[in-house]
Amino acid sequence: MTQDSFVHKGKRKILVEYLRRRIGISDENVLSAMNEVPRHLFIESIFEDYAYEDRAFPILAHQTISHPSTVAEQSELLQVKTGEKILEIGTGCGYQTAVLLAMKAHVYTVERQKDLFDFSKKKLREMHLYPKFQSFGDGFAGLPTFAPFDKIIVTCGASVLPTELLKQLKVGGKMVIPLGPTDEQVLFRFTKISPTEFEKEEFGAYKFVPMLGNTNQ
Repeated sequence: MTQDSFVHKGKRKILVEYLRRRIGISDENVLSAMNEVPRHLFIESIFEDYAYEDRAFPILAHQTISHPSTVAEQSELLQVKTGEKILEIGTGCGYQTAVLLAMKAHVYTVERQKDLFDFSKKKLREMHLYPKFQSFGDGFAGLPTFAPFDKIIVTCGASVLPTELLKQLKVGGKMVIPLGPTDEQVLFRFTKISPTEFEKEEFGAYKFVPMLGNTNQ
């Protein structure tokens, strides 16, 4: 496995300053996690030199690893507190999972692509990072066995709001999710203010891979 060198650590510091000054990330917990997690270990080695630029890269199963700025913004919108129980829909390569773990959250994560499920499970284990539960399954269904959750993060664009996930959120909890057609989504945050009422906030246009139902072997 490629090591985390002083060069990589230096590039991460530059990335964190970019996130702070240019993107406007102010949550020190997020910035500290982004500084701690070696993004280059989650992508193919041919992209390693560019791992700390604000770019997305192809990963397995025709998916992508999100821009660092997107990971940071979604993580900041979640307002993560130590020890919170977080459901992540779309483990992907495991990078966002690692950032949430670095923020000292208890992470429950679901991935529908078998190749990515296998890759992320192996990668996180190699890095001695352990989600509370890592599942191969349908993200639309969430993880009702472990509900309710303090926070839910959806890392793929959904064409319609998955109401089953909202049911699995605690009152007072928040869900961050991109919604809209496949070419462009809008990032939303839903706050559950009662068992049947939600406050909705909008945070601008993004482009995510689509959220798909069922599983893909």
